[in-house]
Amino acid sequence: MSIAITGTGCYIPEVLVPNEAFEDKHFLNSDGSNFQQSNTVIIEKFKAITGISERRYAKNEYNASNLAFLASKNALEDANISAEDLDYIIFAHNFGDVSYGSSQGNTLPSLATRVKNHLQIKNPKCVAYDLLFGCPGWIEGMIQAYAFIKSGMAKRCLVIGAETLSRVVDPHDRDSMIYSDGAGACIVEEKDGGGEIISHNSATYANEEAYYLFHGSSYHQEIPDDLRYIKMYGRKIYEFAISYVPGAMKECLDKSGISIDEVKKIFIHQANEKMDEAIIKRFYQLYDREMPEGVMPMNIHELGNSSVATVPTLFDMVRKGKIENQQISKGDVVIFASVGAGMNINAVVYRC
Repeated sequence: MSIAITGTGCYIPEVLVPNEAFEDKHFLNSDGSNFQQSNTVIIEKFKAITGISERRYAKNEYNASNLAFLASKNALEDANISAEDLDYIIFAHNFGDVSYGSSQGNTLPSLATRVKNHLQIKNPKCVAYDLLFGCPGWIEGMIQAYAFIKSGMAKRCLVIGAETLSRVVDPHDRDSMIYSDGAGACIVEEKDGGGEIISHNSATYANEEAYYLFHGSSYHQEIPDDLRYIKMYGRKIYEFAISYVPGAMKECLDKSGISIDEVKKIFIHQANEKMDEAIIKRFYQLYDREMPEGVMPMNIHELGNSSVATVPTLFDMVRKGKIENQQISKGDVVIFASVGAGMNINAVVYRC
C-alpha cells in the first residue's frame, strides 16, 4: 500500500481583475515618494517580469475559509469519500479570514475548524488545525499528512491551501498587483495503486532571511501605521529562491532514487514567471541537462499569486485537463516545490 493523492479540488474566485484595473492607482516608492514612470510603464514591466495579465479576487461575502470549503468539497467528491472518514484537516494559510474592507485576520476558531463546521463533520476524532509556513504551506501540509499516515496515526487527511491576499495588500505598493485569492485541496490516503509520495525535503532559513517577507505599514504616509500589509524585499527573495530552491529539489529527487529524466512535470509555486523559470533551469543544470519544454505548467498568467493555493490549484487544473497542452498520466513522476515566508523551502517527489 502506498500513500497517495486520491482526490483534488480547487476554487477559482469569480472576480476577474485585469492589469488595466491598476492604471489609476497611486503607486509609491517605499519611502513614500512618487515613481518617475507612468503606471502604464510600471504595469508593462510588471507583466514582463511576473507573467501576470490578470488575477482573481474573492466575492466580498467570501473569506478564505469559504473558498477552502468549496475546494474541499470538490476534492472529497473527486476522491469519492465521505467527509466523516477524515482523520485530519490540515489548513495552510498565512493571514486567516480577512473580511472585505478590513486588513485584520481572524483565526479564532482556526480556519480548519471552520471548514470542518462547513462540511458538517460530526466525528470529533477528525482533528482540524491550521498551518503557518508561508507559501510552501500546502506542500508542508502534504508532508505532515504523509507522516501521520505512515506512522499509523491517520488513514485519510484533507490538506488545504487557501488565501485572500487581495485584502492584505497596500494599494500604494506596486507589488499589490502580484497577489490574488484562491483555494486548492487534496485528499491524502493509503491506497494500493493510487499513486505514491516517494520523498520529501523541507528547510527553514531564519537568520537575515527571516524578514524578507513581513507585515509592514503602507507606503502612503496618510494611512495609519497600525494598519499592516504584506510587504517583501523582492530582489532578495528572487536571489534567495534561485540560490537555494534548485538544490533542495535536487536533494529531494536524489533521495527518491529516481532519475531526472523520469520527471514529467514540476509544479512550482506560482510566484513570478521569470523566477520560476530561473529556478527550474538551474535545477536541470545541476544534472547537466537542459530544461525540457513543457515541464513547468503555469497558471499565474490568469490567476496571479495566491500563495499557499497556487500549487494545489495548478495540480488540480492539470490533473483534470484544464490547462492547454498540459496533462499527466498514471505513473508519471512529478515534483512539487515552493519557497516563501520564513524563509521556507520544500519539495515532494510524487508518482501519479
